[in-house]
Amino acid sequence: MTCAGDLLVFSGNASRKLTENICECLGIVPGNAIVDRFSDGEVHIQICEHVRGRDIFLVNSTCPPGNDHLMELLIMIDAVRRASADRITAVIPYFGYARQDRKDKGRVPITAKLVANLITAAGANRVLTVDLHCGQIQGFFDIPLDHLRGDVVFVEEFAKRKYGDDYVVVSPDMGSVARAREFASRLGLPLAIVDKRRPKENQSEVMNIIGEIEGYHTILFDDMVDTAGTLVKAAYALREQGALSVRACATHPVLSGKAVQSINESPIEEILVCNSIELREEAQKSEKFKVLNLAPLIAKAIRNIHDEQSVSSLLTQNI
Repeated sequence: MTCAGDLLVFSGNASRKLTENICECLGIVPGNAIVDRFSDGEVHIQICEHVRGRDIFLVNSTCPPGNDHLMELLIMIDAVRRASADRITAVIPYFGYARQDRKDKGRVPITAKLVANLITAAGANRVLTVDLHCGQIQGFFDIPLDHLRGDVVFVEEFAKRKYGDDYVVVSPDMGSVARAREFASRLGLPLAIVDKRRPKENQSEVMNIIGEIEGYHTILFDDMVDTAGTLVKAAYALREQGALSVRACATHPVLSGKAVQSINESPIEEILVCNSIELREEAQKSEKFKVLNLAPLIAKAIRNIHDEQSVSSLLTQNI
C-alpha cells in the first residue's frame, strides 16, 4: 500500500480549475509543473517537483483543442515516467475521440483504440475517466481502467430537488438507452426513448417517441452535448407531443459550433452539465446552464486508487 505522502496530482491546461477542486477535496496542493508552448507551437513540459517513487495522477481532459490537450497528457506521462514515478494514472475526465470506436465505413480508423495505445505506450499504468461515450472502449486499454459514471452527481442533484410522479427520464436516441435507463432506475422514474434517424454526421432527425410523455415533465439524459442537435430536436418533439417541460442532463459540455445559441433558443428550460470540460464563456452567460462539480467524485476515486481500495463502490449512489 502506498503511503498518503506519496500522492501527487498534476494538471494540464484543459483541467486547471477542476484539478484545483480535486486537490482541495484531497487536502493537498496541485503539483508544480510547467505546461506551455514553444514559439513554434510544440508542447513544452517540465515537472518542477520530486516524483521519484511517488504515486502520480495527471489530470487533463482531451477536449477541444483535443489534439493539443492529448499531446500535453502524453508528454506529461513521459516526463514523470522518465523521472522514475512509481505509478502513473492518467485522469481523463473527458475522453476525446471516443465516438470513433468502430469501423462504420470502409477505410476509416478506430481512433479511440489508437489513443488508448498512445496513452499506454507513453507510460501510463492505469486510466481514470468519466462517462465514456461507448463503454466498450474500456477494452481498448491493456492497462487497468476505472470508469466513473456522471449519473452519480446528477442523482445527488435531483435528490436535493422536489419532483413527483409526473416526471419521466428520456433517452434522446437509441444509443443512450442503457445510461438513461440506469439514471431513471436510480431516480425511480419511468423511461421514454426518442427514436431518430441521422441523415448526416452531426445532424439528427427525430422520428417518434417510445413511451408516455404527454402531461409529464421530462428529463433528457445523455453523456455529452456537442452540436446540441440531438437534444434540441428531441426537446421540440417532446413539447409537440405534450410534455409539460423539458430539462436536460449531459456530463460533458463540448458545445461546438452554435450549440449554446441552439439551446438558448430551444424549449429546454435548464441543462445540467459537469465540469469535465470548462464551460464556454457564452454558456456561462446563459441562465439555462447549471454546472455540477465532478471533483468530489474524482477525488474519492483517486484516494481509493492510491489506498488500493475499491472504486466500484463509488458507482452505486442512489436517492
